[in-house]
This record gives sequence, structure tokens and C-alpha cells, in this order.
Amino acid sequence: MTVRVGESARALPFQKAALPLLDDAQLRKNVRHATDTIQRKRGLVVAEQTDWQELRTAASAIKRHTLKHLDTYLTQFEERFTAAGGVVHWASDADEANRIVLGLVQQYGGKEVIKIKTMTSDETRLNEALEQAGVHPYETDLAELIIQLGHDKPSHIVVPALHKNRAQIREIFLREMGLKELGNRPEDLTAAARRFLREKFLRVKIGVSGANFLIAETGGVCIVESEGNGRMCLTMPEVLISMAGIEKVIPSFEDLEVFLQLLPRSATGERMNPYNSIWTGTHEDDGPKHFHVVLLDNGRTSILADKESRQTLHCIRCAACLNTCPVYRQTGGHAYGSSYAGPIGAIFTPQVLNMEHAQSLPYASSLCGACYEVCPVKINIPEVLIHLRGRVVREQKSALDPEALGMKAMATVFGSRHRFEAAQRLARVGQWPVVSHGWVRHLPGMMGNWTAVRDMKAIPDQPFRAWWKQRQKKQEKQA
Repeated sequence: MTVRVGESARALPFQKAALPLLDDAQLRKNVRHATDTIQRKRGLVVAEQTDWQELRTAASAIKRHTLKHLDTYLTQFEERFTAAGGVVHWASDADEANRIVLGLVQQYGGKEVIKIKTMTSDETRLNEALEQAGVHPYETDLAELIIQLGHDKPSHIVVPALHKNRAQIREIFLREMGLKELGNRPEDLTAAARRFLREKFLRVKIGVSGANFLIAETGGVCIVESEGNGRMCLTMPEVLISMAGIEKVIPSFEDLEVFLQLLPRSATGERMNPYNSIWTGTHEDDGPKHFHVVLLDNGRTSILADKESRQTLHCIRCAACLNTCPVYRQTGGHAYGSSYAGPIGAIFTPQVLNMEHAQSLPYASSLCGACYEVCPVKINIPEVLIHLRGRVVREQKSALDPEALGMKAMATVFGSRHRFEAAQRLARVGQWPVVSHGWVRHLPGMMGNWTAVRDMKAIPDQPFRAWWKQRQKKQEKQA
């Protein structure tokens, strides 16, 4: 059975989806409180690192090198992983990845799976595919469990339930766990989740995970987490299936030294993740007896082929860009119509979906550059956003669209000094109906949308170029 992917296929454009969320005062309060807390913690631990900028540069260089030789490192990973007793599967898109995972679950006779938090399975909508085939997935990450029990969608890459407060979580647990009593302290809520999940850890024989890093040198799969549920899913089941994007591969074990300093500080404001697990193949009397990795493309090779946007694939899913983004902090993640929210979602989702359903997302940004400043692998998100906006215009706009025609006319004018100066002279003569006291306060027609919120100076009687020529002539005479 196939569940076709495309979270944004039914999603509203960002601008429309954001409107009701802007009116939700509680949601906005929850998001601001959570992101402020993470940013404050991040600032403290980053300040301790005297070589923080050097680490960012190193990580960016590793990612850039890996993507340049991606085929080599993926092949090396497959060879080393297979030699260690694992099995590698290649999936060209989300539907194929879901079919592979479902086929493996059915092969091993599973009707349930326990899951470590994985963005890749959210991307492919694996849970829906499993449920439609009669297989029940149990999310074991606390935040993902809250989302699953609350029949909700993630709002954040690292903290999917940050839009929920403690009282709302307590109501979800009382209702969905069938509890008669439950305190409202964090300790009470985590204890309830622990009791609920412990039975699943002990009983369910198939685990599903993602991967933070795939190590080509050793064939190892690295998973970092903060709760210990990931360690349970790695060690307790008889079968482990890991789904990972092809960009998650890194060349060597030594490279982890860089990323394991950047990721926890950027993601949760911790110096180190409490649990860092590296699983390489199968081992007698230790961990799963069967280990499968599904390597997912799903548009990534198309991103790789685009010189301007391939840096998107550097992302290590830390969500630092979400926490600092003024747009995300006002709307939360649901407005993006995708499991990848915030600035990184605004550039990743449209490319994975080939711009078909997410052409509004590149405009979900003020281009302030805060995301670039905090990105631990130096992804220039504003640069990619501008590139994607250009693609939206070229791919979605009709050749006769007024905006497209206007942009082509502007390109023609700015492409020649003589045309530019001629346009200045014409505009200086023709601007008198809309100029008041040296300012243009209202333009006619569609251009009125721009001046509705902006004022601009009128074109001066003497443009800079004319003034400069006049100045040069005076200097020559004086000489």
C-alpha cells in the first residue's frame, strides 16, 4: 500500500496559513517562551567556545567536500555497513522508502514498531503508510509522543511540541493514556510517559530510527538524543530499520569531533548530547539481530545539481535558524505546511517538492540574515531564499504576468547606463502628479501596494551621475 507524499500538497500558502496562528495568543506565547529559553542557553555555551567560528568553518568545509564526492562516500558507507552485517536499501523517493520499510516490517511479522524521533520519516509520512497497512507506530521521543497522542503536527525540528504548554500536555496524557489522576509538574508528566513507553520497549520487536550522521569510514550510524529513548530503540528490538537522507553521510569518524561540538550547542544549548550512540552492523548477543538502512534521495540529487542552493544539504537539523527567526517566532511551525519549518524549511521543502506546492515558502522571510549568523554549518539561507524566489517567478509566473513584465523591463533598463539615464529623465518629468513636498507617497495601480506602506524620495532634479560629471569638469577647469 502506498501513501503519496506531499505534506504541502494540501497546505495553504504560507501567508494564508499564518493568519489564524497570528491570532492564537497562547501559541505565540508558547513559541516565544521556548525559543527564548533555547537561545539564551545556546548563547551561554557558544560563548564558552573560543574557536566557535573555526568549528563552523570546518563543518562547512566537511559538508562541502562530502557533497562534492557524495557518490564515493555513499558507496563506501554501503560497503562497510554491509561488511558489518547490515543491509542497505536505496529509495529514489518517499513512496519507495515507505514501501521498503513496510515490506521489511511485514517480512519480520511485525504489527507494531517503536520509533526514535526522525525527521526523514516525517518527510515521507511513514506513520500514515504504516497505519494504513495495519502497523501501529509508537513514537518514543517525549515531544513526538505528545504530538502523536494529541493528533497534532510537529511545530519545530528539535522540539516538535514547543507550541504546547504543560497544562495542555497534561490534558492530552489524561485523555489518551486513560489516567484518572496526573500532576502538572514536569516530573509527573515524564513519569507518565515513561510508564506508557516502558511496556512498548520491552515488547515491540522492531525499531525504526533516523540518523544524525552516517560514517562512511566505518559504516556506522550515529544517533544523538537527550532522553535515552533512542538508546532503548537501538538495543532492545530484534530488528532495526534506519531511514536517512543521502546527505547525512560524512567521510570519517574523526569528523564527528566537529559536529558533536556544534550540534548540541546549536540545538538545545547543551555542551554535549546526553546520549550519543553509534551502531555499526549486527553483533552476537548485543542489539538487533537484523539491521537495515534505507538511503533516501527524494529530491536531494536535484538540490545537489543546483549550484546556488546545494548548500541546503549542509543542514544538520539543529533548528537554530528557527529559534532566531522573527517570522517563525510569530507563527510557529504549522504555517509552513511541512515537517521542516522555519528558514531551513522555507528552502528545503520547496526543493524537495520541486516548487510544485510550496512556492510561497521562499517569501516566508524578512531576509534579516539572523538564520545565517547562527547556522553552525554556515548555510547562507537568505541567499538561497532569493535564488528560490527567482525560480518561483520564472516557473510559476506567466510571461504576460504584470509583475514578470515589470521585472523584465527593469532588467532591460538597468542593463545599460544609457537606458538607465534616459529612464531617469523620463521619470523626472512624469513623476509630478504623484510627488508632494519632495516625496512619492502614492503610486497608481498595482504599484500602490508598495507605496501603501512606504514613502520614497522623488527623483531629484540633478541625479548623482550628472552632479559627478559637473564636479569633474569644475576640477579640471581649476587644474
